[in-house]
Amino acid sequence: MAASTPAARNLSSAKGCRLKHWGHGTGRSDGARGQRSTVRAGGMSHSTPPPDLVFRPVHPSRPDRVRGQRSTMKACGVSRAQPEVTLLELPEPTPPGPGQILVAVEAAGVGPWDVLEIDSSWDVGLRPPAALGVEGAGSVLAVGPGVTRFSVGDRVLAHEAPLPGGSGFWSERILINADHAAACPPDLDAAHAAALPVNGLTALQALEKLDLSRGQRLLITNGAGATGALAVQLAATQGIEVTATASATAAERLLGLGAREVVDYHDPHWPTKVRDGFDAALIIAAGTAVEALPLVRDGGRLCSLTSDAPAEERGITSWDLYIEPNGAQLAQLAEQAAAGTLKLAPEPLPLSEGPAAFTRVVAGRAGGKKIVLIPG
Repeated sequence: MAASTPAARNLSSAKGCRLKHWGHGTGRSDGARGQRSTVRAGGMSHSTPPPDLVFRPVHPSRPDRVRGQRSTMKACGVSRAQPEVTLLELPEPTPPGPGQILVAVEAAGVGPWDVLEIDSSWDVGLRPPAALGVEGAGSVLAVGPGVTRFSVGDRVLAHEAPLPGGSGFWSERILINADHAAACPPDLDAAHAAALPVNGLTALQALEKLDLSRGQRLLITNGAGATGALAVQLAATQGIEVTATASATAAERLLGLGAREVVDYHDPHWPTKVRDGFDAALIIAAGTAVEALPLVRDGGRLCSLTSDAPAEERGITSWDLYIEPNGAQLAQLAEQAAAGTLKLAPEPLPLSEGPAAFTRVVAGRAGGKKIVLIPG
């Protein structure tokens, strides 16, 4: 997913974590060609991928083992000695404490932000050896004191940071805060549920801050990415007129999701191809905020998910946004996804392919899909 800014809330008040989204050039179908995007957490940023990190898969038959532990679980993450993403065997999480639940993970989302967990640039409380991952879905195995919203056997989904158990969702079991979880509707399968939390909450919280009304116009850069596609859909359902930048191959899909207009970002003159006077701009492609600002009307709003919001001018309010866990908002998104009014595009892969999947996402080779890992 820092001290609060005037226009954005923290990912987590407990650890001061901030997450910003990677835009063009990270495998999504929209972006400034050849441009590297960065993710910022805790005041630091990295290119893709950081040169000092190595992502080397370990053969499934040779996991790193935690000695002296009688009860272990399969996971994908990092050991103490090496900042390498490998397959692991980790000790079972401790029993849930007050306000916590223990979840059997059915699917876990993979995002480019997960790279920042490795060297603590994004401090999510990871305590190696530990699994990576800050989003997923599963079933409740145990509830801690004071938890009344969930019972054993309930299916849930969540975005969690910091991680109370010191280990993430890329594992068979995880300890999370019950307040950050949402009930998973019966019609929403685990893969789709796990693909929703980080991207969905980012899109929803950004639109809430932009506070647009029916009939107003919104420009979204990187509309074909995982977050952008959800933002297009959420805005369209509110009657907002959306123009999105994307590759030509993604235009038909975005129009089907509710965009009014799609402009090809490959055209260096794309800003001249759209009608200006937008009421707001949502920046999901790094490096496009400066291009988008002149297209926003006087007194409008610009929200950047890539930490590059330009200085305010002409009365335009401009800010960077960082998401935070929110169980109530996630429940709203899950109901929409289950009803089919919010479409997702997950690519499920077995947990054993986690190291390769991680490398693929960080290198920008996900092909516009949201990769989710399936334990078992």
